[in-house]
Amino acid sequence: MRFKVFVLSRAVLFLAAVPFLAFIVMLLWNAVATSAFTAARPLDYVHALGLLVLSRILFGGFRGTPGWHRRRQWEKWQAMTPEERESFRGRMGAARCTRE
Repeated sequence: MRFKVFVLSRAVLFLAAVPFLAFIVMLLWNAVATSAFTAARPLDYVHALGLLVLSRILFGGFRGTPGWHRRRQWEKWQAMTPEERESFRGRMGAARCTRE
């Protein structure tokens, strides 16, 4: 039951966020691009939504939330022995300190 409520709330949030983000893209494009570029024309709502989807495909993808990746990393960390954890910390520390 809790999972169904969670999925339903995420769907409602998504359906509310997409039109709002498209409206924000339209406002930003019309305010910035039309004054910065001489050939840029103002966007209407449908084209702003298309631009939002296109930029999401090209730059963001549809890979879900980053929380799932953190959970997997935490599970890997918990499965490590203390020696493996120390080795991992040493490698990460060495990788961070290489830039001078």
